[in-house]
Amino acid sequence: MNYGKFASVYDGLMEDIPYEEYVEWVASHVTSGKLLDVACGTGTLSQLFAEMGFVVTASDLSEDMLTVANQRFQKANQAIPVLQLSMDNLEGLSGFDIVTIAIDSLNYLQSEEQVQQTFKEIYDALNPGGHFFFDVHSVFKVDAVFMDSPFVYDAEEIAYIWHTEPGQASHSVIHDMTFFVRQNDLFERFEETHEQRTFPVEIYKKWLEAAGFSVESVTADFTSQSPDDESERVFFHAKK
Repeated sequence: MNYGKFASVYDGLMEDIPYEEYVEWVASHVTSGKLLDVACGTGTLSQLFAEMGFVVTASDLSEDMLTVANQRFQKANQAIPVLQLSMDNLEGLSGFDIVTIAIDSLNYLQSEEQVQQTFKEIYDALNPGGHFFFDVHSVFKVDAVFMDSPFVYDAEEIAYIWHTEPGQASHSVIHDMTFFVRQNDLFERFEETHEQRTFPVEIYKKWLEAAGFSVESVTADFTSQSPDDESERVFFHAKK
């Protein structure tokens, strides 16, 4: 997938994500240490974690996302290393106290084997007693909420039309997005297609435990409550 133009508009699309709450969630369990922010995107969370005092390394598969992240870190005078890596192949990284995969990035993995391999890679990257935090779209969100498309967004500098349809695999979705981005007095149009897949909570727990983790908590929608049938985002905290 080419994230070139998408990287340039990503931050504008994510304005409603409560990043500070994500950082507070992690910090409520562990307050210091070496943190690997996997699938860091444009680096918003990495920057916030660094401001909290964590020693951060950021990774992402997309070179374009990492370019934007690097610019963010340099502007903030933060020495955050960036690595271009797939989340299911962390190339022998080790020595981390915390690993995060935030904002449903795990849902971009399309196969059961990729998710299980990712959990293994993260387990190996963590120190004994290390923490793993991630969130995913719920089955309800993928199967029901996303099917209410099209979704339309219209702001001064960017607009989009977002269509969704079921993917071939169970609990998967195809996002077809058409963007209009202001360039001086004109709007540039470009299109993106993204695929995401999720799994039931019990499956994620089973795979975490198979990788060697203990599941510390499963919560929903930026609360401390357990997921219910209409929760949309599910948060996992696991420990090595």
